[in-house]
Amino acid sequence: MNIKTFVLILLFTPLVSFAKANIDKPAPDFALTNTMGEEVSLSNFSGKYVVLEWTNHLCPYVQKHYGSNNMQSLQTKYKEQDVVWLSIISSAPGKQGYVSAEQANQLTKDRNAYPTHVLFDTDGSVGKLYSAKTTPHMYVVDPDGKLRYAGAIDSIKSANPADIAKADNYLDVAMQALLSGKDVVTKTTPPYGCSVKYKS
Repeated sequence: MNIKTFVLILLFTPLVSFAKANIDKPAPDFALTNTMGEEVSLSNFSGKYVVLEWTNHLCPYVQKHYGSNNMQSLQTKYKEQDVVWLSIISSAPGKQGYVSAEQANQLTKDRNAYPTHVLFDTDGSVGKLYSAKTTPHMYVVDPDGKLRYAGAIDSIKSANPADIAKADNYLDVAMQALLSGKDVVTKTTPPYGCSVKYKS
């Protein structure tokens, strides 16, 4: 590879840290494009809590949480407390869950969803950086930029909306602890859902 090719690769590669995401360590920064064509970086939200939600609207497990209004309720609850909510689509073109910006905006409207941004990770680089395995897969970053929770949204691994009320909502519990100035007791849980539809 000559120097010109190397420079071109650097110029056209999305901004992604090379350090993997680890609990209680600084969350790797990244920059992705939102549905309005704007570049959004995690570091833009320094000083705020940030929820990362990996999503795929065709996944039954995602449909469970949106069809029941569970995900929207969480989005509303925490956005009202100045928490940033980033929904990330890592589905590659041609794979389940891939959508255009227009389709993503329509989904947000149709579902009465309230993310701060919907972000596209079509090459999967950010998903792999965070080891995102399923949709949904949830993460919480604190105002100091440290990763404080990673895993499932709740404790019952099913696609049945009837299970939501019976489950322990890990994301909600983690956020309540952090906003109360306490440490998260359960910092990692095994995620459940559909596999993220990466390019490879």
